[in-house]
Amino acid sequence: MEVIKSYLDNIFMNLPKNKEMERLKNEMYYNMEERYHELKIEGKPENEAIGIVISEFGNVNELLEEMGIDPEENKGDYTLIDVEESRKFISLKNKTSRLIGIGVGLILLGVSLLILISLLVDRNLILQTLPKNTRETIPVIILLLMVIPAVVLFIYSGTKLQKFKFIEDGQFDLTSDVKYILKKELDEITAKQSISIIIGVSLCIFSVVVLLAGSLFDNISEFGICPMLLIIAVAVYILITGSSTVNAYKQLLKIEDYEPKKKKNEKVIGAVAGIVWPLAVCIFLFCGFVLDLWAICWIVFPITGILFGGFAAFYNSIKADK
Repeated sequence: MEVIKSYLDNIFMNLPKNKEMERLKNEMYYNMEERYHELKIEGKPENEAIGIVISEFGNVNELLEEMGIDPEENKGDYTLIDVEESRKFISLKNKTSRLIGIGVGLILLGVSLLILISLLVDRNLILQTLPKNTRETIPVIILLLMVIPAVVLFIYSGTKLQKFKFIEDGQFDLTSDVKYILKKELDEITAKQSISIIIGVSLCIFSVVVLLAGSLFDNISEFGICPMLLIIAVAVYILITGSSTVNAYKQLLKIEDYEPKKKKNEKVIGAVAGIVWPLAVCIFLFCGFVLDLWAICWIVFPITGILFGGFAAFYNSIKADK
């Protein structure tokens, strides 16, 4: 009965959203619906039957007292997410994933420009009239000009997701109807993610082909890294944005990488990442400024990525055996 359901939705709107309230609401709906059918069997018209059911229902606070339920005691329970709120979370994850993808792209573009300009300066093709220190500093300035807006995008994305921090932390539950809807929709959108993965991985492989093709020509072999990084930037954007919707669904359903057990593992891996990647940046800058190895010091990041990925896989495999 939609009328009774809407009535209960309005009654429980301002009450805490937790398991106890959800159980009570479902129980009331079942009793009210049963009473409605009894009145219909007795020959009551539909509107009159609904009116009687609602009048017999009484005050919700009195009913809570009769059942010995104190709403204040249940505020610490996990928040129950409805369909509307789950839609808002999925939409926001999609938007922030695009911002993060653009941020990563800007950083890779900055690294590509740094390498390109450094090589052109070394060959005296540009900025010949400027002092040596200035010529070496300009590529770094350009890199920083790309990194700054990228960092802003990362921080802004994190700020926007702050209101859903309880979801990021797994401190929530889904009603049975929302869980059913999300599971059904997840099966339908997984195919779209597969297409994004295929395109992204293909571009990454193609970027290596571009690098190898450039190495065939002695005069431009060193420049091959620049288009490779640009292609990788596009690939990363596709992979991040293409997987955001599916990941949001999995996060809400608490499956695969978002199972409570795996979430604990992620905290450890995240802590290690917070040390490893800043250290990689320091090594990159040291090799560039002190050792003047801008043309090859970019290799610090792929090496770090491989080693960190190996650590994450090893750590997860150990925890999975326990």
